[in-house]
Amino acid sequence: MLILDQARWHTPQKLVVPQNITLLPLPSKAPELNPVENLWQFMRENWLSNRIFKSYDDIVDLCCEAWNKVVDQPWRIMSIGLRKWAHRF
Repeated sequence: MLILDQARWHTPQKLVVPQNITLLPLPSKAPELNPVENLWQFMRENWLSNRIFKSYDDIVDLCCEAWNKVVDQPWRIMSIGLRKWAHRF
């Protein structure tokens, strides 16, 4: 299963989906349902905000550094992705 948002650039018309993959589109304009949005927000708040980027390469390097920091904390990724309200049903 591949969860995807409904951004136009993520849903090309000519996409051939293999039979062993099921696409599950999220409702439009519902970032709170996409755990990746919260992961990016966490990285922005903790490692990427209030900075002056000197160049494009500086942006890429700092984003990679932030990504590597969060990847080293799998428990943090799991806690950010959890939705207490989703477990009530």
